[in-house]
Amino acid sequence: MSALTVTHSRRQFKFRWSRFFIYLVLIISVVFFLVPIYLLLITSFKSYQEVNMANMWNFPLKLSLESFKYAWFGSETGGYRGLSGNFVNSLILVIPASLTSAIVGSLNGYVFSKWKFKGSDAIFSLMLFGMFIPYQSILIPLVQVLQWISTFTNPIIHAIQGSTVISGSHTFMYWLGELIPGYGTIGGLIMVHVIYGLPIATLTFRNYYAGISRELIEAGMIDGDGFLGLYRHILFPISMPGFVVVLIWQFTSIWNDFLFGIIVTSDPNVQPITVALNNLAGSYIVEWNVQMAGALLSSLPTLLVYIFLSQYFIRGLMAGSLKG
Repeated sequence: MSALTVTHSRRQFKFRWSRFFIYLVLIISVVFFLVPIYLLLITSFKSYQEVNMANMWNFPLKLSLESFKYAWFGSETGGYRGLSGNFVNSLILVIPASLTSAIVGSLNGYVFSKWKFKGSDAIFSLMLFGMFIPYQSILIPLVQVLQWISTFTNPIIHAIQGSTVISGSHTFMYWLGELIPGYGTIGGLIMVHVIYGLPIATLTFRNYYAGISRELIEAGMIDGDGFLGLYRHILFPISMPGFVVVLIWQFTSIWNDFLFGIIVTSDPNVQPITVALNNLAGSYIVEWNVQMAGALLSSLPTLLVYIFLSQYFIRGLMAGSLKG
């Protein structure tokens, strides 16, 4: 056997073992990640009597949907509210917050990439600095600012809402009042998420627009377009990849947020689903099957977003959202 053949065989041997270890690490990581999901799924379909440490890993003897019913509608005997109302709260929160972050971030990116002005780089750097500040460190000033805003908005909220409860259900005017920014309102929570979503949205659009040639902007100026005209006729129509990236990112982060939800809102009627999920534990006992069913229900929107839109998210990144 020649020396060349021996060297080639050794390289193949090393390659096989290195690939083996890589796949082994990946498989262990996947199993480690999927074990909690497996427990969540099988526990959510068990009855309360089946949930114990002895058969924690076993499949349910009989598939039961009662836990999903109690998680969604609540239980008077268990002493907990259902998630249905809070699910709607999260939708009311996440849709305008995501859209506003994307639109304002798009305009910011347009300004920072195509309308350079004195100090623009410093302002952009300060905005990005906000991405690295831990949320926990600003909770006290955040609450103080929202309470200060409430001194101006509370009279408006009370005037709009008036008598809001009719036959146990909230009226349209009640929810209209809740959309006004202030401490303890969904509007205040929307404002917080919009502000803290702007750095990543601005960065995404700024880098995306940086790849667009200056000649397009100059051609629009020759045609008579001004600041908003250039954005509307040139940049906005080709911004879909950037909007997809920002909307998916914001939707997922806002829907999964717990910290701001529990700090900014105290009324169970307006809290998002993540806070309600924490409150799903009863006053007397913890029904783990109901808890797991609630966790599964609350994760469905982000799961569906991932299943149906993940390919567009990747395409958006590849199209230049993070270039520049």
